[in-house]
Amino acid sequence: MAEGRDKAREAALALVRGVLEEHRLMSEMTGPEGPLAALEPAEAARAQRLAASTLRHTGRADVVLKPLMRKPPPPPVRAILRFATVEMLQEGAAPHGAVNAAVALARRDRRSEAFKGLVNAVLRKVAETGPEAWAALPPQRLPGWLRGRLDSAWGRAAVTAIEAAHAAGAPLDLTPKDSDARALAAETGGTALPTGSVRLEGGAQVSALPGYDTGAWWVQDAAAALPARLLAAQPGDRVADLCAAPGGKTLQLAASGAQVVAVDISQARMARVEENLARTGLMADLVVADALSWRPDAPLDAILLDAPCSATGTIRRHPDLPFAKDGAAIKPLFALQSALIDHAVSLLKPGGRLVYCTCSLLPEEGEAQLAAALERHRALEVLPADLPGVEPAWQAPAGGLRLRPDFWPGRGGMDGFFMVALRKTA
Repeated sequence: MAEGRDKAREAALALVRGVLEEHRLMSEMTGPEGPLAALEPAEAARAQRLAASTLRHTGRADVVLKPLMRKPPPPPVRAILRFATVEMLQEGAAPHGAVNAAVALARRDRRSEAFKGLVNAVLRKVAETGPEAWAALPPQRLPGWLRGRLDSAWGRAAVTAIEAAHAAGAPLDLTPKDSDARALAAETGGTALPTGSVRLEGGAQVSALPGYDTGAWWVQDAAAALPARLLAAQPGDRVADLCAAPGGKTLQLAASGAQVVAVDISQARMARVEENLARTGLMADLVVADALSWRPDAPLDAILLDAPCSATGTIRRHPDLPFAKDGAAIKPLFALQSALIDHAVSLLKPGGRLVYCTCSLLPEEGEAQLAAALERHRALEVLPADLPGVEPAWQAPAGGLRLRPDFWPGRGGMDGFFMVALRKTA
């Protein structure tokens, strides 16, 4: 590496700019042509961590920066200032090194080179901000299109708590293949959660954890692990996991002893499911197809439908989402979710079970879909959501579970989800 050059910082800044200026998701920039391609795994992980932290705290950085400038600088310069501010005040980077690195970043781009003096002067003032002042700043607000919807659905206090959960980020959750959370927690140094997952704090390297090579567990948010448990697949059941990638739920269903077919439209994402099945030694049939047109050769005992959605429940893990999506982009998903529910019902045998779920905070993608499905399908009945560790506040009024990032505040929160189990009566 050339003197004064930090390729991880360069890559992180490129990710931040891609999200803020081009409204792209970080996942869209991690391919062979993306800014991470030339980095070693450890450096790529560092770049992603710095980029995510910057996006998670951009609003707070702006509060610090605004009084230090007469007018907002051009977007490339603003991105550098935000990045360095978060690196110093949130990530604890040494001010001298962070300021020098930011000036070097400005120098290497013709659109920001003329502002290197401004970058240096402003960031030296930023470095004088005390940790108490930074910690006292409110968490980054959700964009207006989403904040308004959530305010109407859950109330202002809940929205503020959700924003605080987003700012805190997310720990690492594991699902044990043998369902023994206590044993896995003891082996990995984690904490067994009441719902059956294991939670690890800090930036653990996944592939270095005990049990990774033997396939004893897989990474899966504690909330995301509940839909498969709600389905309660039994040994020998013929089960479909629709919209299956990245595959955590497929692994859970396979571990239950069910005969599982996983269906997803993405060949690339299905490759990840295949890799995880191989690592864990579990079996499932993989089908690359549109879930709306796929049909099994005989009616199924159970279906898990994790429908495409706004993914607004995963912002604490994916802070780029609020910058890359807007309300218009999610509206077509509502009709798709309804169509997928109707198709899934048609694939079930009488008495068959369907779990519908979305990693969304929007009632339009959860509670409203349930109400509409019950109107369309009189043969559907809601099953109780009685699972170990489920708290009364999680129970949705019309059935199913409504999970939010601000739940479990003392444990590190959870992803936002809606899920409901339904039975197709005879």
